[in-house]
This record gives sequence, structure tokens and C-alpha cells, in this order.
Amino acid sequence: MAVYSLVPIEVPTIKTKYRTIKTKLPVPESIPIFESLQGSEPRSMMGQPPVVWDRAEDFSVFDRWGNRWIDWSSGVLIANAGHGRKRIVRALQEQLKKPLLSAYVFVHEGRAELTRLLADLSPAPSDYSVFLLSTGSEAIENALKLARTYAIEKHGRKKKYIVSFENAFHGRTMGAQLAGGMEKQKAWLVDEGATFVQVPFPDGYKNEDVSFDLFLSTLKSKRVKPEHVAAVITESYQGVGPDFLPYDYAQRLQEMCRRHDVCMIYDEVQAGFGRTGKMFCFEHYDVVPDLIVCGKGISSSLPISAVVGRKEILDLYAPGSMTSTHSASPLPVAAAIENIKIIREEGLVEHAAEMEPVLMAGLERVRRKYPDVLGCLHGKGLVAGLQVVVPGTKTPDADTATRINVACYQRGLLMFAPVGIGGECIKVSPPLTITADAIDEAVGVLEEACDRVLGATG
Repeated sequence: MAVYSLVPIEVPTIKTKYRTIKTKLPVPESIPIFESLQGSEPRSMMGQPPVVWDRAEDFSVFDRWGNRWIDWSSGVLIANAGHGRKRIVRALQEQLKKPLLSAYVFVHEGRAELTRLLADLSPAPSDYSVFLLSTGSEAIENALKLARTYAIEKHGRKKKYIVSFENAFHGRTMGAQLAGGMEKQKAWLVDEGATFVQVPFPDGYKNEDVSFDLFLSTLKSKRVKPEHVAAVITESYQGVGPDFLPYDYAQRLQEMCRRHDVCMIYDEVQAGFGRTGKMFCFEHYDVVPDLIVCGKGISSSLPISAVVGRKEILDLYAPGSMTSTHSASPLPVAAAIENIKIIREEGLVEHAAEMEPVLMAGLERVRRKYPDVLGCLHGKGLVAGLQVVVPGTKTPDADTATRINVACYQRGLLMFAPVGIGGECIKVSPPLTITADAIDEAVGVLEEACDRVLGATG
């Protein structure tokens, strides 16, 4: 885990079109806020660069002491339509005027509008339903529950296995972490998870074998027959990279799922709503998931998530038996409706695709400058990641990744803490509204940071 110092230090003064740094960092006046939180929160909440956000607009983050950062985090891949969108703010203000702040599962008009919008984005709008929830983890839990219920009711209790991938992240609740592929996150689990099975993810770097035969042979080695698999769940891209499925692999996975009536779940919580240059990342693979899990960028703001899936599966539970207290809560629903309209009307999906070569060319230039340390670059649309490794190896180097992250923060480029299997991945995920010149400026900052940390002059 990245550790950030709370000792203010002098940093270069910066004033550009998109960045302003005018104080020590962290800002001395902000330290009492951090100290107060240390006394009232668990330490797990203190894992990000020490910025006290005051406001965020478009692809910029501001503190109240006059500093401004280019945002390469989107919160955590939330603000796809940009931070603080006035249209979203107005939609929330209109909802507040009614007022209608909660409704449980009593019907309000926004719920009907949003579920229709999301169904219309699915592969077959007349055949898919939408179950609205609050968080990505909650949606994952419900997708697993639905998939297992479908398998048992249709085929019996031998069809019980949930297959997922090594290095996967699906959330922080029990089912989501059982399906996850990071063993260190499962240390708190004791006897759970006998029917959760992980196979290697074909990323091509950490695992060089990208054949689907490895999927089948791994199941065989674990004595799991395909006909006993209830569901396969995969992130549309693995967040630790981002790492993408090879096209042929995704096709063969779909063929296997269809042959054995396995529920195919694509986790789009991080990848959906234009992030990769498609509305949903699974569209790159020409597959049709049975269940699609949505969150984060669904609203570009307030917490809301969804399971979008085949009616046959979503209708398994009787009225009142599959609900959530804040399902379709009016304020997040209003934000999500306006967000989806913005993404479609402003062509942000297409913009993300157009910005991909700008971003990737810049990042590849930096990677080539330090190929022994920046071991791998993967990306699509407006998400990318650089793997920082011990020189000449593939061993994660979290310390160096954090130092690069800090050097960027000190120069007006803000990312969340490095991610990855060992905290080695410098993740790039700006709002989809970012411009080409802002990307170029941000890549320049990253290059300066790498020069400083890695000891080169260019």
C-alpha cells in the first residue's frame, strides 16, 4: 500500500493552462484535517495522495488554497462525463425542489426512465431487465446470487461453481472477494469459497499463455467439469492493468458458456459508460453477456449501480424478495439519467476512442525512455496503466511506482495511489471530457516525474 507523507515540503511553483501549484505540499493548513480524520476513521481510508478536495470541475481538481491538478483519476473511474457537470447539478436541484429524497421500492418516474435507458443500452433491449442498486460490490453480490440461483433451479445443485480469474477485483464484500483473484484480500476468509475457482487471466505480460486451453486445463486440474460451472465472471478489463481479454479467448469463453448453459457475467463497474471507447468494454469482444454489472461511471457522481441481464435470470425472484433499501434512490437516479444523456449527446464514447492514440502515443514515448522499469503498457480508450518493475524483471516495484505518483502530484497531476498485484501500476483514467492538449500536458508531467525519480534527464 502506498504511504504518503504529511510533512509539508517546498515544491516548484507552477502556473499553466491546466495546473496551478502555489503552496507547499501537502498544504500546511490542511494537516489538521488529516490529523482529525486519523482520529475518527480507520487507517485504511488514508491511502491516497494528500489533497483536500474543495471542488472538482471537468478534468480539474481544486483545493481551497489555490492549487489545481489535472485529474487522471476520475475519482476512481467515476466522473466519466466530467466532474461537477452543471446539467447533473441542475437535475439534482430539480429533484430537491419536489422534494423526493427516498422512496424504497415504491415507484417514482425516474426509476422507470433510468431502467429503460439502461435496458436500451443492452445487447437486446426487449430481453434484458435492470435491477438498480447502490454500489458495485452490491451489484456483484446480486449477479452471483442470480447466476447461482439460475443454475440450481434449471440444472440442480451439482451446477455450483463460480469461475473467475486470478488478479481480479470485484469489490470488498464477501462474495465479491471470493470471486476476486487476489489472495491477500482473502486473508480474513476462513472456510468459505470451496465453490469459487480462479484461473489465470490471459493478460500477455504477467501470464504469457493467452490460450483458452489454459482455462480448460486449469479447470481440469481443479477437478471442475464445465457442465458443473454455474457462472464465469470476468472484469471486462482487469483493473490491475488494465488488462484486456484477447478477442479469440473471449469468443471461445462465450462458446463454452453457451454449450454448457453457464451464466456469463461481465463486470463493467470500472469499464462501462464510454471508458474504453465503447459504451461497454465487452463490445470490443463481440460477446453477449447474460449479466452486465454496472457502477461508477453510471452517474459520474452519486452512488448507484445496476445489474443488467436476461429477463429469464432477473425474474427468478418473486415480488419483494430481491430488493435493496436504496435501490433507485431518487437523487442518484436523477444524476444517472442526466449522465447517460450527456455521454450520448456529447459523443463522449467516440471522444474517448479519438483520444486513445493521443494518450497511448504519449505514454509509450515515456515507457520507451525507461523500458527496464516501465515494463508494460496496456490501454484502450481513456484508461491505461504502466507497470513499474524491478529493472530487467517483471517483479512489481511498488516503492518506485509510489515515488513517481508523488512526483506527479507535486507537479499538478493527480492520480489515485498505484494499483496492481503488488502496487506497481500507475493507472491513468481521466474524465472522458479531457482534451488532447491537456493529455499532452499531463504526459509531459509524467515524463518529468519519471526523469526525477529514475534519475534521467531525457
